[in-house]
Amino acid sequence: MSEAALEVSGLSVSQGGQEVLRGVGFQLPRGAFCGLIGSNGAGKTTLLRAILGLLPSQGEIKAGGRIGYVPQKILFEPDLPVRAQDFVALGLDGHRFGLAFPSRARAEKVEAALRAVEAEGFAGQRIGRLSGGQQQRVMIAHALVRSPDLLLLDEPLANLDIKAAAEIIALLKRLSQESGMTVLLSAHDMNPLLPVMDRILYLAGGSALCGPVQEVVSTEVLSALYGYHIDVIRVHGRVLVVAGSGDGHDHRHDHEHVTAIP
Repeated sequence: MSEAALEVSGLSVSQGGQEVLRGVGFQLPRGAFCGLIGSNGAGKTTLLRAILGLLPSQGEIKAGGRIGYVPQKILFEPDLPVRAQDFVALGLDGHRFGLAFPSRARAEKVEAALRAVEAEGFAGQRIGRLSGGQQQRVMIAHALVRSPDLLLLDEPLANLDIKAAAEIIALLKRLSQESGMTVLLSAHDMNPLLPVMDRILYLAGGSALCGPVQEVVSTEVLSALYGYHIDVIRVHGRVLVVAGSGDGHDHRHDHEHVTAIP
């Protein structure tokens, strides 16, 4: 894991006349599993889209190899005449015009992607009629079908129950370990990711810090990142991150979450 899979330096992005990211820089080693953490509006989606080259930005982004992307929740109509396996196949050539000719090689790649996410059992069902957890597996398979070296996921745990979220996390960790794929997964709560994260990339106020969880999630480090006092309180093996300051403004509603650190 000495060679970087993703290097970002001096990244700044503005949208609607406002600076969303300012001088962001970090590195992810190959095979790392990194949680991209920040409250709503912190710029998590903006960062992922900038890495994909979908937004104008300043700075430098270097990504080695192929990138897979799982966007935020897509709403599929229940009667949409697209099976799970059809949606996964779009990951092979959905960017091209015209219809692709069926081939055994294509079918094998789709089957392998579905098998990797344990979705063979519902491959022939309409995607709009699958559960949220099943749809998320199909979306991951769609991103995996071209064998990416780096997989970006934007809030893949949103709207999933605890069991489904845990299954998706375990699945992604297994895929990362088996293939050496680097994973960058955004979430507003780090709690579910703590058992699997090698790194945490914490966004706040347009800036970012990246490193091991124990180094980043501390009163001193997060206070410096936010620009006001942050309390990191450890109680019974869990950590409460509470934003509050002595500047006359109570920041607890700006950012507050509970997380657990072993």
